[in-house]
Amino acid sequence: MSYRTQLFRTENPYDLPSTEALFFRAMKENCIFHYEHCGEYRKILDSRGFSPADMNGYEGLCRLPFLPTLLFKKHELYSLPSRRMLIQATSSGTSGMASRIGFETSGLWCGLQMVLKIIRRRRLLSPRPAHYMILGYQPSKGNETAVTKTAFGATLFAPALSRTYALRKKDGQYKADLEGVLEAIVKRSRTSSPVRFMGFPSYTYFLLRLMEQRGVRVTCAPGSKIMLGGGWKQFYVEQVDKRELYSMAADRLGIGEEDIVEFYGAVEHPILYCDCIHHHFHVPVYSRVIIRDVHSLEPVKNGTPGLVNLLTPMVKATPILSVMTDDLGVLHEGGECGCGNPSPYLEILGRIGLRDIKTCAAGAAEILKGVGL
Repeated sequence: MSYRTQLFRTENPYDLPSTEALFFRAMKENCIFHYEHCGEYRKILDSRGFSPADMNGYEGLCRLPFLPTLLFKKHELYSLPSRRMLIQATSSGTSGMASRIGFETSGLWCGLQMVLKIIRRRRLLSPRPAHYMILGYQPSKGNETAVTKTAFGATLFAPALSRTYALRKKDGQYKADLEGVLEAIVKRSRTSSPVRFMGFPSYTYFLLRLMEQRGVRVTCAPGSKIMLGGGWKQFYVEQVDKRELYSMAADRLGIGEEDIVEFYGAVEHPILYCDCIHHHFHVPVYSRVIIRDVHSLEPVKNGTPGLVNLLTPMVKATPILSVMTDDLGVLHEGGECGCGNPSPYLEILGRIGLRDIKTCAAGAAEILKGVGL
């Protein structure tokens, strides 16, 4: 049995201390695989004088060359042929470029085990059927975005009585239909079945604001929930404080803060970060988070802001075992939360485009040039 398989079979998804050695072994195993099966990745490691044999403990993880997400937006890197990939998913591409990541069957199976353990812990699994309001894209031919696949997957947490989408495809383009969602909410709220909302926080906010403007207020049935994911993307100017969003949801939908759940993740790092009751993203055993200084890119101590470097051995189809995001964040000690989860938690402070971070942009350009891409 591979170390990766053992890691994703871990019963407690937040027991980091007992899985430290296993995580390092799984990362080394994954690094060796990509080194042997992806020529471009091998060139990157060789150019930095790094050998998979160096993967030993925390220092080895810190020394492992990370790949900026910008690299995946400019070039496709694969360690398996397309015939061995069950699916390929893309990022939303709001910057005009999109990453394309491959997933093999075994990696997806690991992901399924992860998701079931985490959402069960957050009490999102339910046998009670619900109506879904998806404040995101309606699945369609040609739409391979991870956020669309994730949103649809969330409608499987409880049996779906109906699915209403805010972004529908018409004449080859997606167009927002918040009026249609509002009409569906009023209709579904009159039934005894829960209503579950899933999607972008931006469109959730736009919907709640529309309800305020129209003077519409409903009370969704007990068991209703709001699940947020995907960030604010191009609507960062309209971004509001979480507390304001929670207050609007309670006022207009009758859904309290305890039934609002937020997710964090990326197609280049397909690990599910699900917030706790205090809305903190505790790090699960399937990943590790390194915060790096914006200028030196050296690891910083917990509590210090920096660039978010995410690591996981989940996927074999694409070398995404260590990626540098364009998020600024802070890693806090788990005990600071108060929810009882001892795992450190990640606080996202904001997003900075890699082109605005000279060191990261230069690093991505150097990688591309170094491997002839």
